[in-house]
Amino acid sequence: MKAIIFGGGGFIGSHVADELTRRDFEVIVADLEPSVYLQESQTYMACDITNSTQVNKIITDDVDIVYNFAAIADLDDSIHDPVKTIQINVLGNLNLLEACRHKSVSRFIYASSAYALSNDGSFYGISKHTSEKLVEEYYARYGLKYTIIRYGSLYGERADEHNYIYCLLRDALLNKEITYRGDGKEIREYIHVADTAKLSVDILQDEQYVNEHIILTGVEKLQRIELLNMIQEIITADIKIIQSSSDYMGHYKITPYAFQPTLAKKLTANPFIDLGQGLVNCLKNISEELNSNNTEI
Repeated sequence: MKAIIFGGGGFIGSHVADELTRRDFEVIVADLEPSVYLQESQTYMACDITNSTQVNKIITDDVDIVYNFAAIADLDDSIHDPVKTIQINVLGNLNLLEACRHKSVSRFIYASSAYALSNDGSFYGISKHTSEKLVEEYYARYGLKYTIIRYGSLYGERADEHNYIYCLLRDALLNKEITYRGDGKEIREYIHVADTAKLSVDILQDEQYVNEHIILTGVEKLQRIELLNMIQEIITADIKIIQSSSDYMGHYKITPYAFQPTLAKKLTANPFIDLGQGLVNCLKNISEELNSNNTEI
């Protein structure tokens, strides 16, 4: 089978591309820049998902599976640039969906986030939730099958400065100190990116995951301060742990999920215009408009 991984040069995408290759898929890595992790058997294609022309050239009739990992994935970046976040995470994803529905793509895999159903996450969470709804609607209207994967807190090789654990480890090694925001009691369920990649391909082998939402997180809950102490112990050096007073805006503490229906207050006019009288007034207004245009009624 032929699979395209948009954002395939990134942290998760590159690992998923490798996992697909191990399982004998024909793999196309589509990204803004050539992937440094590209294998000999994989094909690179330059693509900006906000450019529908480029997208339509890449998604051809012989493509079976499309993964979308292309996005602004850093919550803090999204807070500072909401317009770019919506352009890439929502409109870019829409370009992929539109191209897929006109081709013979059998499954669309959307990389979402645990923040998609959260009151936290700011513009990043909003963009993920919006794109999830678009994916669902493309199935309802056009029959494009999908799987939505909500990724939790990941770590592992090929991470960069946008990955929390990568930044902690880098600071510990370079500066002999770790600075963190929050109170240290925040809970996360970290999962290694290799495990994530395997599970992200496993879903293709089982029909029970078609048109479903999957959550990929670790199996152990860990407080942030425990993680910091673990890093300190592993490095076996005098690592200073510093709590920052800066705002930890947008991040959840224990769970990203929230049930908080949006309530609206009902405002009524008192006194109010009677419906019958209102209709008469509307008819009078329309009649005058037609007469002014010399329209016979």
